[in-house]
Amino acid sequence: MNLPLFLLQQAPDPEQVREHIRTLSDPILRHGRDNISYIYTLDGFDWTIIVLYFTILALLAILGVYRVRMVYQFWRYRHIKPSPKQRFAESDLPPITVQLPLFNEMYVVERLVEAVSKLDYPRHLLEVQVLDDSTDETVKIAEAVVNKYKAEGLDIHYVHRTDRTGFKAGALEAGMKKAKGKLMAIFDADFLPRPDTLRKMVDYFADDRIGMVQMRWSHINANYSLLTRIQEVLLDGHFVVEQTSRNRTGAFFNFNGTAGMWRREAIEYSGGWQHDTLTEDTDLSFRAQLMGWKFVYLLDDDVPAELPVEVNAFKAQQRRWAKGLVQVGLKLMPRIWSHPELTFSQKLELFFRLFGNCGAMLMIVLSILHIPVLIVRFNQGLFHMLLFDTPLMIFATFSVVSFYGTAIYYRYPKEKWRFWLIPLAMAMGIGLIFSNTRAVLEALFGVQSSFVRTPKYNVESKKDNWLQAARKYRRKRGVLPYIELAFALYFVGAVAYAIRSNIYATIPFLLIFLLGYGYMAMMSFFQGGVRKLFNFFRRG
Repeated sequence: MNLPLFLLQQAPDPEQVREHIRTLSDPILRHGRDNISYIYTLDGFDWTIIVLYFTILALLAILGVYRVRMVYQFWRYRHIKPSPKQRFAESDLPPITVQLPLFNEMYVVERLVEAVSKLDYPRHLLEVQVLDDSTDETVKIAEAVVNKYKAEGLDIHYVHRTDRTGFKAGALEAGMKKAKGKLMAIFDADFLPRPDTLRKMVDYFADDRIGMVQMRWSHINANYSLLTRIQEVLLDGHFVVEQTSRNRTGAFFNFNGTAGMWRREAIEYSGGWQHDTLTEDTDLSFRAQLMGWKFVYLLDDDVPAELPVEVNAFKAQQRRWAKGLVQVGLKLMPRIWSHPELTFSQKLELFFRLFGNCGAMLMIVLSILHIPVLIVRFNQGLFHMLLFDTPLMIFATFSVVSFYGTAIYYRYPKEKWRFWLIPLAMAMGIGLIFSNTRAVLEALFGVQSSFVRTPKYNVESKKDNWLQAARKYRRKRGVLPYIELAFALYFVGAVAYAIRSNIYATIPFLLIFLLGYGYMAMMSFFQGGVRKLFNFFRRG
């Protein structure tokens, strides 16, 4: 053992001896000066942490490769835009039924019906169905607005169900039995179709093979708050990159439940609307494409919609989508894998699409591992961190940045400031982990749940107040915000450890986790508190 020079002296300084002992007893100080070694010996605990850590990173890296592949396909095929095989003569236009499914939409139903009444399509070929399953004042409001436009000559019908069997799918199915149209256009309550929306879709159905046309969602209140701005980034990633990439490479893509039009025959021949999953739109989409129907996605044509302004409503929406996709995967993957006409690439793409949300469970484990990994990786030294951790982190970051960056650049090429929203979008995705994991586990274990609506408050600009409207539709926040807060505090400790250990390269990644969990938790508590205060003063 090599002793320091001052210990070999005849009269060593006691203060120097104490300092040396303290350095040897503190692993942070002991390794702080020689943290470049690559000969550290791993023990059993180290090996367990390292194997688990890199296994999860490897699985998540596969999802990253899948995401980068979609980005590449988007840029490669972005100029190959769909066009109708031919256009209908005005005398040959098919009859269209516009379906408007509602459930307790008292604040937006009048706005919706007004927008639909302005659709540019021959009145004798246009039918509108207001499919209302509401249990509140929406019933009277919807019936009154239907009567108003019926008196003005619009062929509009009010269909009210007291039995919500099948939820939205059940309402669409019931409406189609009475519908006159050969084509079925669907708009949810929070959407505002422009006058030319039907005209932009209808000509594609001149091709008898086309079963569905989907338009991109845009957002009327994206600038309302930070929450809505980030939602826009997340949704644009799906609607700009994913849907375009899938459609233009021959892969299956799904109807998004609204802002689209179906051929009635495609619905009927594919088994109709079924309500054994929470994403009836995706279920029908894949069944129809398995039957041979072709779909068209219109990237450059959009229908504006209202984004949720409440974080708990946003989480509930994302949870419903995550659970529904896994349910569809469990239902259809055996049929997909055995389908003789699908390529392996198409089958693999569908697997990633339907089960991609299972990655949320891996992210929880990865979150828990962060502090143990910091300890183990620090003991191994800077060499191993540079060799293994840094490339994986850079790749993981690149896949997400390129995905959302592509969507931002395509939609807002001159607004470079929007790229600063990407780290916030990454954090928001992490903040959804617990909510989406719950959804995935419920789907895997067959836990049934009702269709949870996303409240709409007719919020279009910053001057609109959602709190008064929110009094009518209260949503319990549950225990998830407390779990999210606990993990935020956990990452406060991880950041503190990284700073104390001089592991500065990991801090940006730790901060994204901290921001994601912390933002979700604090927004849940804050909005809930503001709502209670507002109600208190209103009662006073």
